[in-house]
Amino acid sequence: MKAAVIYWSGTGNTEQMAQAIADAAGAELFAVSDFSGSIADYDRIAFGCSAMGDEVLEEDEFEPFFASIEGDLSGKTIALFGSYGWGDGEWMRNWEKDCDDAGINLVCDSITCQEAPDDDTLEACRAMGKQLAG
Repeated sequence: MKAAVIYWSGTGNTEQMAQAIADAAGAELFAVSDFSGSIADYDRIAFGCSAMGDEVLEEDEFEPFFASIEGDLSGKTIALFGSYGWGDGEWMRNWEKDCDDAGINLVCDSITCQEAPDDDTLEACRAMGKQLAG
């Protein structure tokens, strides 16, 4: 089983989370702009994206990428994470609902943090990585 962590990060906060998850999972790590493989090659994937604007997924790179592969995620082990600078995490609740509506099985609670991840958040990311690894 192959695992990947695919993320978008504007400030580096979500990137720190992605690194912790990938390290714990033994997963390949990709910024979304660097992912050129096939999503079909991966059984276990953690997706990370910061909240942008009015609490939405990043709209130029990440959201179009995720929308383009959403239909290929059925039957895979999927986890979500990301950081935000304002608001209350609405973008993650919306993202989780969109996944549920699309029949995507989220294998664990999503992880969000406001601003930079603290030690507790990074530990939660490592735990997510271990779940992702199976």
